[in-house]
Amino acid sequence: MSRKPRLVHEIIPEHIKLSDKEAKALLKKYNITIREMPKILISDPAIAHLSVKEGDIIKIERKSRTAGEVVYYRGVVKE
Repeated sequence: MSRKPRLVHEIIPEHIKLSDKEAKALLKKYNITIREMPKILISDPAIAHLSVKEGDIIKIERKSRTAGEVVYYRGVVKE
């Protein structure tokens, strides 16, 4: 996973761009396509520092009081 300087704010969870290899493995694991994933806009300020392109997959790690850490995935779209 590419770890670049992240946007630091207490209410914005960590956003990580998956490598092509990691993205393919994720899609295979869940037997889905990028079109079936939840979306995140390429213009979202939380991913501006990641140098993303349409079709990339973003891993979002959120802290939860009840579950500890929760991981979400989003596919990058233009609109």
